[in-house]
Amino acid sequence: MTALRLSGALAAALFIGLAWYLAPLEPGVLALQFAFTPRAFASVVHAWPPEDLARYRAHLPFDFLLLAAYGSFGWLLATRTALFARGRFMMRRFAPWALPLAALFDAAENGLHLWLTELPRFGMPAAYALAGTASMLKWLLLLAFAASVACALRN
Repeated sequence: MTALRLSGALAAALFIGLAWYLAPLEPGVLALQFAFTPRAFASVVHAWPPEDLARYRAHLPFDFLLLAAYGSFGWLLATRTALFARGRFMMRRFAPWALPLAALFDAAENGLHLWLTELPRFGMPAAYALAGTASMLKWLLLLAFAASVACALRN
């Protein structure tokens, strides 16, 4: 239970800290996460002054820590507690993997965003589409896990 509490507390602290750190960015980070084309990505990045782009790039190492923390927390919550024990078979099978998979997609998104914000790579539309898809899958898994927790708590 100590690892569960520590990973949850670390994930919460990192999430709050990163949200606060990135709050000044306009448009916000979500706009960049759902930019599937070079044009959409550029419209976000070029709206930021150089110091905001530097702020975004500086947050990425801490975001890697966040994804490790929330991936660990999800696994531990699903495998070390009785939360999903009475749930449907699919929920018990899905829950342990949801946040670790979300973290893998988040890591792919972060790596691509680090590379794509280093210098313009507009001739590589597949990289932008892949980053947007990784982000979308991450968010879908995060929402599905939250829904699974809500269902498990309701039962």
